[in-house]
Amino acid sequence: MIRFGVIGTNWITDRFLEAAGMTDKFQLTAVYSRTEERGREFAEKYNVAAVFTDAEEMAKSDMIDAVYIASPNSLHKEQSVLFMENGKHVLCEKPIASNVKEAEEMVKTARTYKVTFMEAMKTTFLPNFKNMISHLPRIGKIRRFTASYCQYSSRYDAYKNGTVLNAFDPAFSNGSLMDIGVYCVHPAVVLFGKPLEVKANGLILESGADGEGTVLLRYEDHEAVLMHSKISNSYVPAEIQGEDGSIIMDKIHRPEKVEIRYRDGKIEDITVPDEKPAMFYEIEEFIDLIQQGRIESELNTFERSLAALSVMDEARRQIGLVFPADQT
Repeated sequence: MIRFGVIGTNWITDRFLEAAGMTDKFQLTAVYSRTEERGREFAEKYNVAAVFTDAEEMAKSDMIDAVYIASPNSLHKEQSVLFMENGKHVLCEKPIASNVKEAEEMVKTARTYKVTFMEAMKTTFLPNFKNMISHLPRIGKIRRFTASYCQYSSRYDAYKNGTVLNAFDPAFSNGSLMDIGVYCVHPAVVLFGKPLEVKANGLILESGADGEGTVLLRYEDHEAVLMHSKISNSYVPAEIQGEDGSIIMDKIHRPEKVEIRYRDGKIEDITVPDEKPAMFYEIEEFIDLIQQGRIESELNTFERSLAALSVMDEARRQIGLVFPADQT
């Protein structure tokens, strides 16, 4: 049984705890919030007594073995390093940091203190994504990967009414690319590695955050076209085009329907059953790593997290998207 603390009391933490409740290896023992009132309110939902408003106090506590961090992106590095330096294992929400420089410090800390550290990128652990990878040889030489994650944010309505919430505030290292574009970038890196070249376009809003954009990745003999947006919707599936056929995934961030369309017109459904919450599989992986005494996942490796961030760093550089975290 691994005793967890959580940082963040928003909807994503609720989803995390819903998924974690499906394994008997997880126990929630502490909650962190900036305010005692909000912390107590959240903790009571899960019958947890320990509430912290001081992250350092929580990091030094002997009540937890590990922490799940779901705070704003700009706080990921500081909080992750703090907990790892105190011997706690860290599962940090995506994107793992504001930039590569921060992530490199986090990885170095994990290795120094010999604690488990992993980016909570759920897609790569999902049964349909892993099964899809095993079928890649069947479509022949790969020539193009397209992925689109465009989801109109309810927070954009507030933005248009004059209220800039975290989702559109660059002070929190946030925006379309970091929030949902990462769901296109990270799988591309897992599938094909670090690209030879990155080209990017994007729309910078008046707040200084990006609302939408496109990232092109060039590989030796194929390309990836990645589209993201928080100010419009898209219903286009993800596709891996090969010379002998294409693999179609209904949603890149949570593939639930996957099929191969061969060049001769044959269609093969390769969907596998997946009835558990999306975050269950990453939690299971993280806990197994802790119990095995391993600091790094073989799937969500440090190298892949760093490579995905390097792509996003370069994309941001090209569109002029700068975070305060880049200047420290």
